[in-house]
Amino acid sequence: MAAIPLRSSGDTQQRSADNGATAVLVFPSRSLPSKAPRLRLHLSPPSLVGGELAVLSRTLTDGWIAPAGPVPEQFEQAVGEAAGFAHTAAVASGTAALHLGYRVLGVERGDEVWTQSLTFVATIAPAVQMGARPRFLDVSAESWTLDPNLLEDQLQKAATKGRLPRAVVPVDLYGQPCDLDAILAVCGRWGVPVLCDSAEALGARYRDRPVGKGAALAAFSFNGNKIITAGGGGALVSDDPALIARARHLSTQAKETAPHYQHETTGYSYGLSSVLASVGLAQIGALDARVAERRRVFDRYAGALSDLPGLSLMPEPSWARSSRWLSVIQIDPKAFGTTREAVRRALEAAQIESRPVWKPLHMQPAFRGARFHGDGLSGRLFERGLCLPSGSMSAEEQDRVIDVIRGCCKG
Repeated sequence: MAAIPLRSSGDTQQRSADNGATAVLVFPSRSLPSKAPRLRLHLSPPSLVGGELAVLSRTLTDGWIAPAGPVPEQFEQAVGEAAGFAHTAAVASGTAALHLGYRVLGVERGDEVWTQSLTFVATIAPAVQMGARPRFLDVSAESWTLDPNLLEDQLQKAATKGRLPRAVVPVDLYGQPCDLDAILAVCGRWGVPVLCDSAEALGARYRDRPVGKGAALAAFSFNGNKIITAGGGGALVSDDPALIARARHLSTQAKETAPHYQHETTGYSYGLSSVLASVGLAQIGALDARVAERRRVFDRYAGALSDLPGLSLMPEPSWARSSRWLSVIQIDPKAFGTTREAVRRALEAAQIESRPVWKPLHMQPAFRGARFHGDGLSGRLFERGLCLPSGSMSAEEQDRVIDVIRGCCKG
């Protein structure tokens, strides 16, 4: 079989990324010869482990391309083991996983779905497209994830009015686990199911267990900018076999068992191809090493920047071990001497990609009129927060980022 042509690290293959960042595929030198070093530093470029070609070659030689065959099943098993869940459905994207989660939880037109405002649009978009009404809650300063105290207060008020949400969707933001036990306790009091958006957080741990563990469902992403990538794809996981069986049924056009095409309801073409599953299967064994690498990147930023006035890094609560998918800083313009946007532009001028933290959903025109509860911390984090290059890079490359930020400080 002819070798599959792929570009080395001196070239770029651009992919759309969930956070809008350009994703550049980086091949390790041990698998393909390297060319000129990359000039531009990207936010979260995918990096191959070296075994992808072998798995792809075997899959294609065996004749599997479609969402069928042994490889997607093997990938599902590997994801389930990594995520700590008994049942997994691998699907076309993290957004598809969330959509299926909403379907199996019975979200219908007119229902309310609650989530934190500080997140990417995919967290809530499928529910809105299904006709649900979003309600956005603020985050806690401790973790930048859904504030359990605020959630409890709002659920209490909603219960007195008989208007509880159909589902609550906490987000493990930038790889930071939400305070899931507190959220589950509050939601359990009123029988509201929890669907964790863990798209950014595979490999993170909450109270010494994997993120999302304990929720009715959790969703992961394997988009090109994630720590483990399949070049696309996602997974919905649960310890309830009935929920995953239902999701799997819907993901394959809801075809009933019959010699002809029989449909009791409509579904989706959400299956994960064998090609993408092969890449993901080759990658997932590197999860622990990748998380350790991201954490080292964060720690190096912390060591080099923490002395600057007005600059702080994303906190990590004592009960969390973040995957540090992205390293995020906060800039107080008065103390630092310039704004977050000025720092971003200085980095851009130096060919370094950075990006503001998620613009809160209650501030997005797409959700004009949606209810928001909180004191506005999400908005302040957006105004001051900046995501830094966080993927595989040399100390010299990271020093480029550090030097530009230090050079911007006028405090």
